[in-house]
Amino acid sequence: MKYLKQCLAVSAAMGVALSAQAAAAETVLKFAHVYEESEPYHTCAVAASDKLKDATEDRYSIEVFPASSLGKEVDINEGLGLGTVDIIYTGQLFAGRAYGPIAIGGAPYMFRDYDHWDKYRNSDLFKELAEGYREATGNHIVATTYYGQRHVTSNKPILKPEDMAGMKIRVPNAPLYMMFPKAVGANPTPIAFAEVYLALQQGTVDGQENPLPTIQAKKFYEVQSNINLTAHINDALLTIVGGPTWDQMEEADRTALTEVLTETADCATSQVREKEAELAAWFEEQGVTVNKVDITPFREATMKLHNGPDATWDQETYDRLQAIK
Repeated sequence: MKYLKQCLAVSAAMGVALSAQAAAAETVLKFAHVYEESEPYHTCAVAASDKLKDATEDRYSIEVFPASSLGKEVDINEGLGLGTVDIIYTGQLFAGRAYGPIAIGGAPYMFRDYDHWDKYRNSDLFKELAEGYREATGNHIVATTYYGQRHVTSNKPILKPEDMAGMKIRVPNAPLYMMFPKAVGANPTPIAFAEVYLALQQGTVDGQENPLPTIQAKKFYEVQSNINLTAHINDALLTIVGGPTWDQMEEADRTALTEVLTETADCATSQVREKEAELAAWFEEQGVTVNKVDITPFREATMKLHNGPDATWDQETYDRLQAIK
């Protein structure tokens, strides 16, 4: 009996050792972003971990770090090359800091509507721009997620461009986000995403701009009385894998990671579109005024700047994007 107990103890110890070896063999990829845990970008990314473990036979999993917990957007972009993060969501204009042409998809009134954007993200043009970004940075764009139409929030109605004259509006800290405010005579003020609520609450800025799901998740509607449906950007998030991470993976695992992250992008895109369709009514139930806007004068004012000094793309790239039907 004593011998049997000893055998069982040895077997148990070996099992623990083997489990430890298995855990040690698994590589946990750090996926960083600046969005809240309640948002589809996060929940879909969390669900991706088990899918990646299955697809790579437990060689890789994902741990997701939301809400700027690994740094602001500029920080996590830099972290890709340093190897301090493995995967990020980022706006196209932040990626455009490293390779200007990729920013075109995040410029105001660049797309006619969602369908135009959707065809662009599946186009040869986008593939070429993603390759240009890889050559410039060593990092790999593997998926694109619909972020939603960006709208202006404020404490007064914004119905025409003149209503934004002199308005101090928060924008993300990337130069092209300033194109729309400049076009309508507002004063763009870069503030980190995590600091926007307080800036609105304290009156540091008069308003901000984001899609309806983000306005809800970040609770901006608590400190802004009006949501103005300017739809000035059909925005998207790029899913990017850092070069150091990509280079140390086997080809089969790269393929599996790309497929899983593409599924993740589709998951979030679908949920964002569903929320966009229902949130205007929800905001009104919260006592917020949702203003329908004739976007034509806003669009006309902004398109004059599309190929001006702030453009980080050439005329050919612009023309090819506009020609997508």
